[in-house]
Amino acid sequence: MFCSKKKSLEAERIVKANDREYNEKFQYTDNRIHTSKYNILTFLPINLFEQFQRVANAYFLFLLILQFRHKSDNQVNNRQSEVLIDSKLQNEKWMNVKVGDIIKLENNQFVAADLLLLSSSEPYGLCYIETAELDGETNLKVRHALSVTSELGADINRLAEFDGIVVCEAPNNKLDKFTGVLSWKESKHSLSNEKIILRGCVLRNTSWCFGMVIFAGPDTKLMQNSGKTNFKRTSIDRLMNTLVLWIFGFLICLGIILAIGNTIWENEVGDQFRTFLFGNEGEKNSVFSGFLTFWSYIIILNTVVPISLYVSVEVIRLGHSYFINWDRKMYYFGKATPAEARTTTLNEELGQIEYIFSDKTGTLTQNIMTFKKCSINGKIYGEVHDDQGQEIGMTKKKEAVGFSVDPQADRTFQFLDHHLMESIKLGDPKVHEFLRVLALCHTVMSEENSAGQLIYQVQSPDEGALVTAAKNLGFIFKSRTPETITIEELGTLATYQLLAFLDFNNFRKRMSVIVRNPEGQIKLYSKGADTILFERLHPSNEDLLTLTSDHLSEFAGEGLRTLAIACRDLGDTYFREWHKRLEDANAATDEKDELIAGLYEEIERDLMLLGATAIEDKLQEGVTETITSLNLANIKIWVLTGDKQGNLKIDYGALKSWGGDNFYDKILIKQKA
Repeated sequence: MFCSKKKSLEAERIVKANDREYNEKFQYTDNRIHTSKYNILTFLPINLFEQFQRVANAYFLFLLILQFRHKSDNQVNNRQSEVLIDSKLQNEKWMNVKVGDIIKLENNQFVAADLLLLSSSEPYGLCYIETAELDGETNLKVRHALSVTSELGADINRLAEFDGIVVCEAPNNKLDKFTGVLSWKESKHSLSNEKIILRGCVLRNTSWCFGMVIFAGPDTKLMQNSGKTNFKRTSIDRLMNTLVLWIFGFLICLGIILAIGNTIWENEVGDQFRTFLFGNEGEKNSVFSGFLTFWSYIIILNTVVPISLYVSVEVIRLGHSYFINWDRKMYYFGKATPAEARTTTLNEELGQIEYIFSDKTGTLTQNIMTFKKCSINGKIYGEVHDDQGQEIGMTKKKEAVGFSVDPQADRTFQFLDHHLMESIKLGDPKVHEFLRVLALCHTVMSEENSAGQLIYQVQSPDEGALVTAAKNLGFIFKSRTPETITIEELGTLATYQLLAFLDFNNFRKRMSVIVRNPEGQIKLYSKGADTILFERLHPSNEDLLTLTSDHLSEFAGEGLRTLAIACRDLGDTYFREWHKRLEDANAATDEKDELIAGLYEEIERDLMLLGATAIEDKLQEGVTETITSLNLANIKIWVLTGDKQGNLKIDYGALKSWGGDNFYDKILIKQKA
């Protein structure tokens, strides 16, 4: 019944009976036959070739290829960077950068690895970086080199001779923390996050800088934060998987039933049937025959499993994504930006949303801060009243406050209460001290443009609003160095010696500076969350605290962002002793953060309350209408905010038509811990 598939090329055949040796000379085939399609060597290539004759399988392979990321990795790894090798700057691929190398960066260039900043083109070793790829923040941040390394400048010979040794923490994913010590020239220097430039940052507003590689490749903080991407599966995916499993189970059951039937048939009829066809070839195992029959039917009935269903669903999703992109109601005319479906995976889930979790600042709001009101020594400034004592809306035209003759004044600044200006001109010491804190306690950097105007580089819009307000009210922040801060107080330049900077973090929720004023007095100026600063006030502030708390509640009820302002006088002897302990804590390797935090807590006490600020961050355009539409769809909104609960009631008048007095019944609020 079977014949060899090998085609015969012989013209005639000569066969001699009973003589194998004679016949083997012609290399005739033996009597073995092969009906299987594959052998061990040909199974993989031939089977794959036949499988990809099916368009569905080719489609899935195409999707798999699209998910390979080697191309983007190669693009990054092959970027060029200038590395100091053998006392010369040479172009090297990023993949070849090693720990300990000294790299030169230029303006608008990405950082290749985690670097210790050594020197820069800016005075005092300062540089500006953008960290959008790390934390999403587009505001520029400031980094500054150690004074001992900033002197190296761009001198290639001196940089090539730099042989400092850094002992630091192990690789980790904490973007806002770094501890280490640089040993160089028989001295040790403490290192913090302000001395480090991380991979993924972009150098901005700085012509050049040099840095030493501390962490490279997978040890960088950027890569330490790159976790595995979880593939999102929709309810439709899960339903299809369940259906396919049930169908496959049905196929197994069908194969078992047919295999059992084959076994019974072999026992009852099979012997006579085989004898009729093949003669007496011996008995055949009926159970083994049923086993083979089971797998035969699994192969024959494989089309029962609907693999093409996945392709059909993907095509439908692709069509849905195009409908989303073409939706005119989702087109933003302001920036000529259409909707863009970046994935087709979650299309069918959009109509099943019950909850939306949203950030507030920069998401619901514009993240453009405007100084609106303040409370100084128990008196509110910023409220404008008519002759009958009724508050006038801010939209009504009224002359803005400011030193109109000051060329540095910001013309966009709007503060309509002239009582504050009168207090400034009358020399109210509390008002002057309040504005002095705004001009001194911050991380803002200043520079002059070609027209000679001051431009502020800010790390947060809040700081920019406060410093701009102080500038327009006569206390102008001019410049800073690692050792000094220079401001202009009502036309008079004053240089303050910067003795210590107690930085802000999410746990402290406050920032302080310790300065020596031109009169030689040591002052601590602090600003931060009212709940934090109020705990550290001197007991003599009780009456003012009660009044200011009421003002803060009023500000929060209007949706304004609030900060408390306080100060403290320090004695020379106490400060010198405290500063010595701070230097020891900075040089410590064990429990460094705890020691520093304890010293900060110690000196930030017995503060004298000066007042509070209120900043407005308006809603984004269309937020009210969007919330209204979501409410009609019975979708609940949770807003994550670090502010007071009342601060969510931004632009309350605009939202009142939607939410009315039951605002909090419609928007649920979760405050940050």
